[in-house]
Amino acid sequence: MTARTWPRRLATILYWYLAASFFIGFVTKFWPGPTFFGPAYAEKFVDWGWPPWMRFVVGALELVLGLMMLVPRRRVRFIGAAGLVFVLIGAVTTHLIDVAPWYEEVSAPLHLTIMIGVALANWPADWRDLLHPLDERSIRRASTVR
Repeated sequence: MTARTWPRRLATILYWYLAASFFIGFVTKFWPGPTFFGPAYAEKFVDWGWPPWMRFVVGALELVLGLMMLVPRRRVRFIGAAGLVFVLIGAVTTHLIDVAPWYEEVSAPLHLTIMIGVALANWPADWRDLLHPLDERSIRRASTVR
């Protein structure tokens, strides 16, 4: 096993862990009743000043963007991480406005910090790589940048 194998394996484990945590967020937001995190998210979203259907939007975004973290292309991982950064900025802002115990306020800023790091680690070499569809040239260029 080479020295370059371990960092890639650790990154893969991190991506799977993050995808699993956002999958749990998706499940709890779609769950109709109380969750193991407290009352139902429909009630929480109303308490935070959002309409109750917004939990489905946030949950679906967490699912799709979390699954993008598992795709082995840097461009897709970057888009997933950048999208989750925006979702988490909304979560952090909502939690800052809401008055809650500190232990309920820790998860969103921690995930935001991690997702910013993931987005920066998968930053594309050229911003134009985000705009054009995957073709042989971009696949070759992305594989040489790693």
